[in-house]
Order: sequence, then C-alpha cells, then structure tokens
Amino acid sequence: MTSENLARLAVARAHRDLSDLARQGVGSISSAAGTRERIEAARRLRVMVNELLDLVVLGEALDGEQWEEITSALRRRDVETVRAEYAEAVTQWQAVPATAIQGAEGDARDLDAWYRRHREDADPPVENPVSDLL
Repeated sequence: MTSENLARLAVARAHRDLSDLARQGVGSISSAAGTRERIEAARRLRVMVNELLDLVVLGEALDGEQWEEITSALRRRDVETVRAEYAEAVTQWQAVPATAIQGAEGDARDLDAWYRRHREDADPPVENPVSDLL
C-alpha cells in the first residue's frame, strides 16, 4: 500500500464522518436546540469539509499530480503558495512507516460495509470502493 492509498483511505473516512454528522443535522432539525447549538453544529460541518478538502489535495499530491492542476482546481492563483501550504503534510505522509499500514484492510472493509448500508440509487454501484484501493 502506498502513502497515496492511505491518504485516500483517510478521505473515505472523512466522507463517512461528514455524511454521518450531516444526517444528524437533518434528524435534529425540529429539536429544541438553541441558536448556539445549531451554529456550532454547522461550524463543525464546515471544519470537517475543510479537513476533507485538505486530505483530497494531499492524496492528489502524493499521486504525483502537478501543483498547477491542484492550484487550478482549488481556484487559487499562486502555485508556490499552495505547494508550500501542503509541503509539510506531503513529506510526513511520504515517510509513513510500513507498520502504519497494518489495520488498513479492516478499516477499508468497515468503510465498504458502511457504503453498502447507505448507498442509494444515484450512488456508484460498486460493492467495495475502499477495498479496491488495496
């Protein structure tokens, strides 16, 4: 398994967590929660979306995508600024030891099972989208 695949596994986890938290927001929409609670819940979602975006960028960088393409996709202008923002994370993920990979298969199977439970008609009709990375 490569560091890129580990990053994509982290992306899958982030998608799952974001989906679960968003679904909780739908379920609590008619609750007696106050302004503070509703705003804090929305802010948690926004933070999670930003973390997800960072993980996707990291996965693309680890896959060797050109920084010009990543910068363009981010709707940013300065390639060197974007590269510098992610440089430390890319270096850390490239240095992930082989022992960090242990357990990835179990995580992937859990995410596959979660996907199958929540899949709807418009979703890609794959059975093991995360395990297929391995």
